[in-house]
Amino acid sequence: MNTIAVSPQSLRDHVAEALDDMKAVDPRILDVQGRTAITDYMAFASGNSRRHVRSIAEAVIDKAREAGLKPMGIEGLQGSEWVLVDLGDVVVHVMLEDVRDFYRLERIWSFDEAEA
Repeated sequence: MNTIAVSPQSLRDHVAEALDDMKAVDPRILDVQGRTAITDYMAFASGNSRRHVRSIAEAVIDKAREAGLKPMGIEGLQGSEWVLVDLGDVVVHVMLEDVRDFYRLERIWSFDEAEA
């Protein structure tokens, strides 16, 4: 449970800051409000190695906790090829570049059809 109220936009900004601080590769945060009931924002970023992916994900988790939020779920931290951090209003995917290229999740959630 969240201990204090944090707006979805503020949480998005915390996630963006964590991704930037950890030098995540090609970070992107999509506004998916109205497209899914799961979350308001989907964040995507790559790491250069499993260790980098894990460090980025841990930084996101730490930023959320600093904001008074406990992640609802964390998946993939052990293998660190693809780590999913569910913060409720923001779902964060941190992946190795080849995994991100293979699944291309951003295309599913993107409003920009020019990427297709």
